[in-house]
Amino acid sequence: MLHLIKLSVGPKDVGQLRAIQERRLAEDPPLRHRTRMAPKRAAELVAGGSIYWVVAGFVQVRQRLLEVREENWEDGSACAGLVLDPVLVPVAARPMKPFQGWRYLAPETAPPDLADMAQAEGEGELPEALRAELRSLGLL
Repeated sequence: MLHLIKLSVGPKDVGQLRAIQERRLAEDPPLRHRTRMAPKRAAELVAGGSIYWVVAGFVQVRQRLLEVREENWEDGSACAGLVLDPVLVPVAARPMKPFQGWRYLAPETAPPDLADMAQAEGEGELPEALRAELRSLGLL
């Protein structure tokens, strides 16, 4: 298993990313992200891997990668279509400097899911509004 990490260019927060993806899913299913370069390790990615989205300078959410397929841009040139599970899973916020394209992300260096962390650390006792604010500040 292997993951990808990618900048979410445009959306200022996870809510905007969610809205954009919901629109794309409704207009042209299945939900996918197109990228110029096809991952050479596609088999490892679809064997349980996710794409981790950097939103507003922080890795904040992930989505399961379901398939990597050959597609074409509107002008006919080739690209890769990363088919995504529509569910955005919150992860422990981690600052990330800008970079171009996508990068492979080893499972041992990927941020943990917030649900798993909350359970392990007893964070579930915090009110949801407080957890959301702490996440937005990169403190959880």
